[in-house]
Amino acid sequence: MTAPRDHGGGIDAAIATFGGTREGWLDLSTGINPVPYPMPTLPRDAWRALPDQAAFAQLYARARSFWNVPDGAAIVAAPGASAIIAALPRVLSQGKVCIPGPTYNEHGAAFRAAGWTLTPDASDVLVAVHPNNPDGRHWTATELDAPTTIIDESFCDIAPEASLIGLAAQPGRVILKSFGKFWGLAGMRLGFAIGDPDIIANLGEVLGPWQVSGPALAIGAEALADPQWADETRERLKDDATRLDTLLTGTGAELVGGTPLFRLYKVQNAKAAQTHLARRHIWSRVFPYADDWLRLGLPAPERWPELEAAF
Repeated sequence: MTAPRDHGGGIDAAIATFGGTREGWLDLSTGINPVPYPMPTLPRDAWRALPDQAAFAQLYARARSFWNVPDGAAIVAAPGASAIIAALPRVLSQGKVCIPGPTYNEHGAAFRAAGWTLTPDASDVLVAVHPNNPDGRHWTATELDAPTTIIDESFCDIAPEASLIGLAAQPGRVILKSFGKFWGLAGMRLGFAIGDPDIIANLGEVLGPWQVSGPALAIGAEALADPQWADETRERLKDDATRLDTLLTGTGAELVGGTPLFRLYKVQNAKAAQTHLARRHIWSRVFPYADDWLRLGLPAPERWPELEAAF
């Protein structure tokens, strides 16, 4: 059995070491919005019937509008962006791929599993995580010149003005979107690939029919038609990110980067800081390649006092 890759989450392992209950822990190890999109009332058929083409068509139409998808770009939905990340290396012509890092490690794992050669420079495929996880780096269109370029915008809905969605109509370009981060609905498992129609068509074949559940289709369509919630959420997240920066830099931590959904700090000893917080049942993220990097997501509004008390 393959060992799990380094990720946020893992509250069950934290509980085994530090005690407590899942409800009592404050999980700041992920970049998931702690105030998720409110659940709409779902039609009964969302649960009872196989998803039909009308439901997919509605979701795609609203995705086009919400993300300003250019004409000529195709869309396919999947059970989470991770499903698309795993499938993409298998629908592209195998060669060399460049994945500048450190970054989200599922991209590299997926290409390695499909037999690709990872290279640090010019390649057949470039994967750009935009903004990058964990440091929040933004890419520019002029940097993305590989024949095939995958732009992972899983965290970009916090800053729509930075999106590179305008490239989606160009040959060899694929933009990834996630519903788990900005909308706070990671358990719903909904993601999108937007871009080159040939690549998107191949992805659709690999993903198969009914690749997204009826409830996910209905909730996704509702959320994408609610720009007011999105605008209000962006303002709240920006304010909370500033509050977190003030708290951490007040303890001597140095802000490295991040997005309004997660912040990356340089501390003297990240593992010691993680343990300090874990003893107070607050879970954070550390990285095997940087022993002074500590990443924190945002707490729900009612749980700020717990975090402030811990520092």
